[in-house]
Amino acid sequence: MIDLYYWPTPNGHKITLFLEEAGLDYTLRPVNIGKGDQFKPEFLAFSPNNKMPAIIDHAPADGGAPQTVFESGAILLYLAEKSGQFLSTEPRTRIETLEWLFWQMAGLGPMTGQYGHFNVYAPEKIPYAIERYTNEVNRLLQVLDTHLKGRDFIAGNAYSIADMAAYPWIGVYDKAPIDMTPYPQVQRWHAAIKARPATQRAYAKAKEVNPDAGKPMSEEEKQLLFGQGRR
Repeated sequence: MIDLYYWPTPNGHKITLFLEEAGLDYTLRPVNIGKGDQFKPEFLAFSPNNKMPAIIDHAPADGGAPQTVFESGAILLYLAEKSGQFLSTEPRTRIETLEWLFWQMAGLGPMTGQYGHFNVYAPEKIPYAIERYTNEVNRLLQVLDTHLKGRDFIAGNAYSIADMAAYPWIGVYDKAPIDMTPYPQVQRWHAAIKARPATQRAYAKAKEVNPDAGKPMSEEEKQLLFGQGRR
């Protein structure tokens, strides 16, 4: 059994996508990041960067003590290796999958997050920051669109952890939508993943855990989420 410490954010969705696709037994452990659950000592004990998601695997492959894993990319890699799913054992396909997993972790996720912060959440509009991150997100979308030509999924014709990592970071901000017209391959790929039954089950978890998902944040929540409330 796996305990998933989760809140419905793009990084949280990555892990429910995997678990629903793989059919692994798991229990959701809500981490209300708007109330500061991520700063509780019992959570920091296994997620020291005070971020979710994180997991505790009570039946690790080595048969030893429960295994904890934090960072969404590391969790996807751990679960793929444990289950033997969504990460090819063919060396070239495997390395391609890992390249794009790290591309998402280092680029698409952080840049899209900053795009959302300065367009949606920042207390003042800073034109330089908005232009900077809008341009970078569009650059990354073009990189992905070019790569997807002639491919069903990021690492070829098989759905993988690279797709699960990137998918939740496309079209995140309803209040600051990005024009996806220039990226037909990304649109095709995104629609195919959205239609998967496991994707629909994974995203249904959002309302189960947080019925207020999508509603405006309070000032207190913003302070907690954006690093002003805790040191």
